[in-house]
Amino acid sequence: MRKWLALAVTAVMALGVVACGSDDEESNSGGGGGSGGDLSGNIRIDGSSTVQPFAQAAAELFMGENPGVKITVGGAGTGDGFERFCRGETQISDASRPIEDDEVELCKKEGVDFEEVQVASDGITVFTNPGLEVKCLTTAQLEKIFAPNSTVSNLSEVGPQLPDAELALFSPGAESGTFDFFTEQINGEEGVQRSKGIQTSADDNVIVTGVSGEEGGLGYAGFSFYEQNQDKLNAVSVDGGSGCVEPTSETIQSGEYKPLARPIFMYPSAKALKQPEVKAFMEFALENHQEIAEAANIVPMSEQQATESQSKVSG
Repeated sequence: MRKWLALAVTAVMALGVVACGSDDEESNSGGGGGSGGDLSGNIRIDGSSTVQPFAQAAAELFMGENPGVKITVGGAGTGDGFERFCRGETQISDASRPIEDDEVELCKKEGVDFEEVQVASDGITVFTNPGLEVKCLTTAQLEKIFAPNSTVSNLSEVGPQLPDAELALFSPGAESGTFDFFTEQINGEEGVQRSKGIQTSADDNVIVTGVSGEEGGLGYAGFSFYEQNQDKLNAVSVDGGSGCVEPTSETIQSGEYKPLARPIFMYPSAKALKQPEVKAFMEFALENHQEIAEAANIVPMSEQQATESQSKVSG
């Protein structure tokens, strides 16, 4: 099943028919898997770019069995995705962090109830240009680099054992759940980070291109973006107080990769879950979560986590 799903997703993506972008774009069916066939309707998904590959893979495979259903998947960022979701513009919001109090209030104001459903796991990965030989950084060293008042411009300023290299820093922007989670875990406060000497982008591929193109490039993004580009990036192990831990599927799923391992979510609205096509899609994504996650280069959640998620959708 895993090999078959991976081949199906790969074939669909190679043909360039992955459903993404605005609600007006056409989506073609592809892949296989699932048990439907008689369903119809439109499903609009937007939000985290980290969750987007999982949502895209699940959408393509689901549409292969349900050609009457059109699914569009965007990657506007977790924060912007929640804004659209709470305004009723989407039925499912992808998120790389839990929904925040102000977003809950916005949804409540607009009459949007929802379920928080974990679909996979992720580990924010710190990476450098391959020519910048950095094996491990402590969370304290990362804070020195990314703290809001940081003026660090050379890696040797962080620790004498580190290379003498002028830094070119890249990170997600403020609309990103990855940015929110990283800043909270590393800087101690969500949403605060240096603004000087760093380039930010809502597109994780821009971060990868920036880091790989600069001799002193250093940045962070979701694990999947590192995995897809590991031939041109160097992953940095992180010491959260218990020694250096390399970001891998195993250390992320187990939680050993502290403090940057995290769950990632889909938020279907309660109203949407009453639509047969939306409920069937969510059930399909969770029933096949491991194969879809691996095909999309996302870390699968544990079976216990999957059972908890399934109960929220099928209940």
